[in-house]
Amino acid sequence: MNVSRQPAAVPDDAGSGAARGPRARTRRLMLETATRLMQAGATPSVSEVAEAAEVSRATAYRYFPSQAALVQAVVDEGLGPILTWKSASADPERRVAELFDTAMPRIEAFEATFKAALKLSLDQWARRQAGTLGGEPAFTRGHRVDLLKDAIAPLKSRLPPREFKRLAQALSLTFGVEVLIVLKDIWGLDSRKMMSVAQWAAGALVRAAVMESMTRGDRSAPATATE
Repeated sequence: MNVSRQPAAVPDDAGSGAARGPRARTRRLMLETATRLMQAGATPSVSEVAEAAEVSRATAYRYFPSQAALVQAVVDEGLGPILTWKSASADPERRVAELFDTAMPRIEAFEATFKAALKLSLDQWARRQAGTLGGEPAFTRGHRVDLLKDAIAPLKSRLPPREFKRLAQALSLTFGVEVLIVLKDIWGLDSRKMMSVAQWAAGALVRAAVMESMTRGDRSAPATATE
C-alpha cells in the first residue's frame, strides 16, 4: 500500500477556526465526493469531482491543483488511523502483527479507493515510459516504508543497516492493497484467509531475519573469544 506524500493545497483560511468555515466545508464536500467516486471504482480528475460536487472548476483547483493532490488527500482520508499507528511492544514480530491488525481491515474497507489510486500510479508510469506524461505532477507512494520501518524498529540495533532495510522491503510485499489483489483477486481467498496468509508471511520474514542475526552472532562469538 504505498501512497504519496504530496501535500494538497491548503485553503487561505485554514487555521484554528477555519476548519468550520465555508472553505473547509467545500474542501470536505470535494473529498467526500471524490471518495464516493473512488469507492465506486473511478479515478476521477479534479474537474470530474468538481462537476459531481457541483463546485466550480476554478474553486476545485484552488483546493486540489492536480489529480495527484486530490487522490493523495482521498488516500490519506482512507488510511486514517493507519498513519498514526504506534506500538508499545518491544517485540518486532508482535509489532508487525499489530500493524497488520490495524491496517489490513482498513485497507480492505477502502479497497476500491486504494485500487483507484494504484491505477493512477500505473497509468502515470505508462505515460511516463511513453513520454506523454508531460508536466503532470506525479502521484508517488511511500507511507508503507515508514510504517514498516517503525514496526521493526527494535531490530535496528541488531541488524546491519542493509539487512534492516532488506527486511522492511520484504515485508512490503506482504502489506498493502497489492496483497488483496494477489490473495483475494488471484487466489480467491476470503478476508479471514487473506489476513492469515499475510500475517504468516510477515511473521516468517521477521523470524528469519532474527534467526540470521542470531546465527551470525553465534558464528562470530568463538572468534571474538580467542582474540
